[in-house]
Amino acid sequence: MASLRLLGFLGALICIVVGCRATTYMVGDTSGWDISTNLDSWKTGKKFVVGDVLAFQYSSSTDSVCEVTKKEFDSCETTNALQQSTSGNTTFPLTKPGDRYFVCCNRLYCLGGMKLHIHVESDSTTAASPVGAPDAAPGPGPTATGAFPRTSKSNHPVLSSSAEFVKVNNLFLLCFLGFLGYSILSGGII
Repeated sequence: MASLRLLGFLGALICIVVGCRATTYMVGDTSGWDISTNLDSWKTGKKFVVGDVLAFQYSSSTDSVCEVTKKEFDSCETTNALQQSTSGNTTFPLTKPGDRYFVCCNRLYCLGGMKLHIHVESDSTTAASPVGAPDAAPGPGPTATGAFPRTSKSNHPVLSSSAEFVKVNNLFLLCFLGFLGYSILSGGII
C-alpha cells in the first residue's frame, strides 16, 4: 500500500514538472528591444519551443515591434506586417514550430540591425494532433502588459505566469487525476 502512495505522489509531481516548462524570454535582456542591442548575440544558445513567449520592452515613443514574413524581414518592409505594436511592452506567444521574424517598424532602425529571426521547435511534451484535426486558430496577437520584473539574462530564461497559464488547464487536469488515483489507491475515496 505504501508503494502505491509513493507511486501516486510521484505521478502528481511529474505532472507539475511537465506542466511548468514554458519560458518567457526578455528580448535583449536588460538592454531590451533597442537599436544598440546585439540581438544575434542575445539569441545565441537559446532554444525556443512551442509554448514559450517572447517579451519585447522598448520606448513606446521611439520604438515599435512588427512581426513580418522572411521577405519583409530581409527588406525591412513593414507595410504588410503580420502583427505590430507600439505599446512599449509586447509579448508574442510562440504557438507553433517554425521560423518567426521580428523587426522594428521604423525602417531605418530595422536597416540598422534592430531585427530578430528565431526558430521555434516543437515542444516534445506536446502530443501531435490527430490526422485531419484542424490547426488552432491564431491568438489575438501581441498584448500590452505591465513591466517585466525578471529577465533571461545570460541564457537563463525565467518562468512566467503568463506563459504557464497556457498549460494550467492541462496541468490542473493531470494533477486532479493524479490526486484522484492516489486517493483511490490509498483507500481515501470509494
